[in-house]
Amino acid sequence: MIEEIREVDKSWTLFLDRDGVINQRIYGGYITQPEEFKFLPGVLSGLREFANRFGRICIVTNQQGVGKGFMTENQLEAVHQYMQSEIEKAGGRIDRIYYCPDLAISANNCRKPGIKMALQAKTDFPEIDFAKSMMVGDSLSDMEFGKNAGMVTIYVKHNYEPNEHQFDAVVDGLSELAGWLTKYH
Repeated sequence: MIEEIREVDKSWTLFLDRDGVINQRIYGGYITQPEEFKFLPGVLSGLREFANRFGRICIVTNQQGVGKGFMTENQLEAVHQYMQSEIEKAGGRIDRIYYCPDLAISANNCRKPGIKMALQAKTDFPEIDFAKSMMVGDSLSDMEFGKNAGMVTIYVKHNYEPNEHQFDAVVDGLSELAGWLTKYH
């Protein structure tokens, strides 16, 4: 547990990665249809808890499957509409979804670990303070994104640990993070 967890209130913003944090990741592939989107255990109840704790909740996700032609932006939007609908049915909320369709090899792309999506969120919601923001992700690029923007970083572990520990805390999933918040508030 990190000390910042004790300070979380409505002045804080939660940034979440999507694949591997909210839903089951398809290794070597992309989620292109709503029926392929499977929530991870405890995510919906965790998001309900976060809706009561954080002033803003944003998803920041690299989606180069669009840039590679595996899906269209309309297909991605359908997946996101399904995800948001299910989150809202469960009592949670997502204030905005930011995605980057750029290829990793594209110059000046918007992908994490660059902070273009964080800066867009701050433009859309000027009250966001990165020093009072938390990035939850399952990859080093997620953790670097959070660090590059000055956020608290929470790593969602899977079956392996990264070689470099560039994060503030480690959780098994969003339900564990929600449990921490409940314990201290």
